[in-house]
Amino acid sequence: MAVSVVNVNVVSVDTHVLFSPPARRTLADIREEVAQGLALRAIAKAKIIDGVRVGVYFTFAKKQDEEFLQSVAEHIHARLHGGRHLFAVATTGAGTHTLVITGSDADEVQRAVLLTSSKFVGRIESVTNDGSRLVAAVRDLGNTSYDEAALWDVVTKSARAPLDPLVPPPGSRSIDRILSDARAQLQRVTPAEAYAALHDTALPMPVFLVDIRPAAQRAREGGIDGSLIIERNVLEWRFDPRCEARLAIADRYDLQVIVYCQEGYTSSLAALALRELGLLNATDMIGGYAAWREAGLPGQIRPPSTVSASESWALSQSAVSS
Repeated sequence: MAVSVVNVNVVSVDTHVLFSPPARRTLADIREEVAQGLALRAIAKAKIIDGVRVGVYFTFAKKQDEEFLQSVAEHIHARLHGGRHLFAVATTGAGTHTLVITGSDADEVQRAVLLTSSKFVGRIESVTNDGSRLVAAVRDLGNTSYDEAALWDVVTKSARAPLDPLVPPPGSRSIDRILSDARAQLQRVTPAEAYAALHDTALPMPVFLVDIRPAAQRAREGGIDGSLIIERNVLEWRFDPRCEARLAIADRYDLQVIVYCQEGYTSSLAALALRELGLLNATDMIGGYAAWREAGLPGQIRPPSTVSASESWALSQSAVSS
């Protein structure tokens, strides 16, 4: 009886490969999936305003709010890559929570930043603004229906196409035109002419040099000792002879008030305001304090009779070096 021999090839099987358990998902993986899901829901709720996709989305507070919402924003960008968009995403609940405003256009984001500041006055505790994204900590965010409505208002108005600046409303004037019209009504003086007028005893009217710059600018740039410091926001009230808040010296309309600011722009508008009160000799100093200092005029106004030639020269040099 013949016996057949069968060759059997035995294949070695790596059971570790066949039956290895799947890689374990980390908490970071889960958070990333949740962030992606929220981004998709925010996009699904979005509206189109003048070609810009805008949206607002609130989610419950989570640990590491800022990091999480930044991830949501990145997923929104990735999904809408190449398309114009502006979104506000936030966590909500009692206490302080995070708001992220992100978009494809830096100008639209900055408009949204400014509008948000006005909508949540007194509630924003900290802000990070890199130009293309706002991250803010807002107190009690989302506790009322106002907050969501306010953010929809923010993104909607920020995304609207601006009006054509070359088609202004009838009767309006540009600031350059306003400035030019104001100066056409003034007999402006140079720093040297202002200095001379202050020391001219032949003039029939009192002459005052008035610094209208804000305190911070005076502290940073220096000033002219002896000039009156009257900030712009109260100027008319201090020089109107009919006003109870006027200065004691403002008791007549022929005063020559020479107004100056830092470079001679705001001062022109301020001087015109004084003329409209009836102070027809009011004017401003060309070039402002910067021009006074550049001209090497003394940093302190004193009558010529009390200043020797050598002292006058020293004051002049001090003004130049400052």
